[in-house]
Amino acid sequence: MTIEEELFKKTKLDFDKIAKYGFKKDKSLYKYSKNIMNNNFRVDIEINEDGIVKGKIFDLSFDEEYTNFRVEENIGSFVSEVKEEFKHLLEDIKNNCFIKEDFIYEQPNRIAKAIKEKYGDNPEFEWEKFPGYATFRNKESKKWYGIIMNIDKNKLDKKSNGEVEIIDIKLEPSEIEDLLKLDGFYPAYHMNKKSWISIILNNTISDENIINLIDKSYSYTINKKNQNEWIVPANPKYFDIEKVLKKNNTIIWKQSTYIKINDIVYLYVAEPYSSIMYKFKVKEVNIPYEYKDENVKMQKIMKIDLIKRYEKGKISFNKLKDFGINAIRGPRYMPSALSEYINKIN
Repeated sequence: MTIEEELFKKTKLDFDKIAKYGFKKDKSLYKYSKNIMNNNFRVDIEINEDGIVKGKIFDLSFDEEYTNFRVEENIGSFVSEVKEEFKHLLEDIKNNCFIKEDFIYEQPNRIAKAIKEKYGDNPEFEWEKFPGYATFRNKESKKWYGIIMNIDKNKLDKKSNGEVEIIDIKLEPSEIEDLLKLDGFYPAYHMNKKSWISIILNNTISDENIINLIDKSYSYTINKKNQNEWIVPANPKYFDIEKVLKKNNTIIWKQSTYIKINDIVYLYVAEPYSSIMYKFKVKEVNIPYEYKDENVKMQKIMKIDLIKRYEKGKISFNKLKDFGINAIRGPRYMPSALSEYINKIN
C-alpha cells in the first residue's frame, strides 16, 4: 500500500474545498504543486475525480523525479526528512480537502448512512485491535444485527486476495442456503455460519437488496413483546388518507413483513404535513393483494383501525429528529423514548 493509499483511507474528496486550497483542474485531474526542503524539491499532487491521490517528488537540482523516499530499505536521515515533508503536505491536504468517512469504500459508507437514517444507529468501533470492524446494534435490546469488517478477500475465497469490506447479518438458515448460491454472498466470516452470512460490499449486491436483508436481521433484535409499535410513511400526493377515513375508520395498508396483529402503527404523513398524524391498531395481516403502479407495489396488505388523530405539527419531523429519526422511507421500529413522549400527548 502506498503512502497516499494509507493516508487517504476512509476519506471522501470535497470538491468545493480543493479549489480554495489551490488545486487547478486539468481535464479530469486536479493538480497542485509545492516546493519543500528549502525549495530544493517540488511535490506534485494529482487527484482524479474518484478522489484517488497520487504524488511525486522532483529534485530541482537535477530536474528529475526523486523516488528514494518510497523504498522501505532507505532509512537515512535525509530520505526520512523528505518523506516526512511529503506526508506532512498530504496530511494538510487531507485535513483541508477531504471528509472523514467511517469505512474505506463507498458502498459500506452508503449502507451505514442508510442504517442511521432508518434505525438511528451509528457504527460502533469496539475493538482497538481491529479498527476497521464496526457493529450495529438495536439501542433497545442492545443486540447486534450487523457487523462491517475490512478483511483480505482470501478469507472468503482462497482464489482471490486484496482488501475488501463485508457486512455480516443474521438470517434464517434456509434463506442463507439459497443466498450462498448467488454472487456476492459467502459463509459468514467470524460468526456462526448457520445463522449469519457475509455480503461483500463492492456493489455486487445493490444497496436496496442489502438494506432489505438488514431489515430481516434487525427483526431478530426486536424485543419479543405482545405489541410492537411502528412508524409507517404515507404520501398525500398519492393517497388521500383523510378522505378515506371520513368513510371508515378501518382501512387497508401495504403490509410490512414484521408487523403483526395488535401492533400499533403511527402514520407519518409527508409534505406538506411532515408529521405523525394518525395512530392505528393492526386488526388483520398478510391479506393477499396484487397491485402495482408507478408509485407502489403490493403483494399483501393489512387492516388497521384508527385509534387517534394528532394535530398537524404536533409530532413534526423536527421533533422526531430529537429521538434519532432522520428519515422515514419505509416502516421502522418506534423507539421507546418516542413512544413514551407520544403517549403523553392528549
